[in-house]
Amino acid sequence: MTASVVVAGADWQRHGRCRDADPSLFFGPEHEAGHERALRETEAKSVCQQCPVLPRCRKHALAHSEQYGIWGGLTESERKRHRRPLWRSP
Repeated sequence: MTASVVVAGADWQRHGRCRDADPSLFFGPEHEAGHERALRETEAKSVCQQCPVLPRCRKHALAHSEQYGIWGGLTESERKRHRRPLWRSP
């Protein structure tokens, strides 16, 4: 069972599971190949899924338009989709 962590301000970052992981797992090289990138992102997301501050991290990433890396279990392209306005046809 995972303990819930409630923190205020930016203090939530101290409780992230990513703090104990290699940063290159969340921020890959600039010209990373598609298959390698997919494997790395899947592994990073598995760390995020077990993280007690995942919702807070995701909220931060979307609110601050984080452009690079895995944040809150979302890739760069997934965060872009969340930021796009949803247009509805009449």
